[in-house]
Amino acid sequence: MKITILGSGNVATHLGKAFLKAGHRIQQVYSRNLANAQALALLLDATAVNSLEMIQTDADLYLLAVSDQAIGSIAAALPQSLRGIVVHCSGATSIESLAHFQQYGVIYPPQSLRKENDSAVSAIPFGVEGYPLATGNILLQLMQKIAPKSFSCNSQQRLALHVAAVFANNFTNSLFQISFELLQAQGLPFDLIHPIMLETVQKALQQEPRSVQTGPAQRGDKLTIEKHLQFISEMPNWVKIYQQLTEEISSKKDK
Repeated sequence: MKITILGSGNVATHLGKAFLKAGHRIQQVYSRNLANAQALALLLDATAVNSLEMIQTDADLYLLAVSDQAIGSIAAALPQSLRGIVVHCSGATSIESLAHFQQYGVIYPPQSLRKENDSAVSAIPFGVEGYPLATGNILLQLMQKIAPKSFSCNSQQRLALHVAAVFANNFTNSLFQISFELLQAQGLPFDLIHPIMLETVQKALQQEPRSVQTGPAQRGDKLTIEKHLQFISEMPNWVKIYQQLTEEISSKKDK
């Protein structure tokens, strides 16, 4: 399969390398920044371009591995007559943003990818959606060869997966940062809570998270909760987060 990659960032790099390893030909790499396009094209034995007018029209797959904000403008600038499949990689952007093409779809990785890290694409469960149905099947087969856990999903399911990933990854990491700053302010090392962080994730992977919930909110320990709130009272954002999560935990404990 001949593939054109639009984008030169994290997702573009990982998918480009995976497709090349699987025997596909990466035809072109596009980026507005020619140096970025050239850097990735060199890795993928492809041609670098920095103008959408230079995109060849004979590729089998056009991969829009760009920011959510850029998908619409790039898609609009591509010829509607493209016969190849046009896909984006966004969790939150509707598949309908590509509906003016003959074949289109989405391959969404619920994973934080960094191009400088050697992440295993093969372990990621890509959510795959395509139109028409035959195109969806082609995309699923394509992805399952490089990422066997890839699965078919609709736009609503993909959005749910994206929101769930934000809660599990982005928000959790923000809570880790709060913990880091709390300990740092008292001259304590962050690694003191590494064991409980690891245990929390391991339990959540083995059981429904609610069933292994612990802590003052789960116990209804109002005295401890008030002590905690008083301790962080000079950080109003932290107070709001603590109160909101305490309420969420409390609302689940009797269900």
